[in-house]
Amino acid sequence: MTNFVVKTVANAAALAVAIGVVPKITLDDGSSLGDRALSLVLVALIFGLVNLVVKPIVKLLSLPLFILTLGLFTLVVNALMLMLTSWLAEKWGLTFHVDGFWTAVWGALIISIVSWALNLVLPDKN
Repeated sequence: MTNFVVKTVANAAALAVAIGVVPKITLDDGSSLGDRALSLVLVALIFGLVNLVVKPIVKLLSLPLFILTLGLFTLVVNALMLMLTSWLAEKWGLTFHVDGFWTAVWGALIISIVSWALNLVLPDKN
């Protein structure tokens, strides 16, 4: 349970950085800080679920592209997972939005870097 909470907090922090850095990634949910924080945690949960369920299937189906591009296709898959998260969040009434593929690529790159840095610092208990 602790690992789940730590990973959700890391996802929320990485998403917050991407929202702050990339202008076309937005989270406009209410005026209060509490509403935005709750929405951010819910989006982080959706993002974690998408990465847990959908991403392994997509990676398996696109294995030849991973080999051909020496792993650079990972960035495209991460961008697609971010776009899927945006779509699901909007379907569930959250105001998280990623405007376009290239915005998702930049957002995925930032999220990957921040997540990597946070995973170096945060405890990893299984």
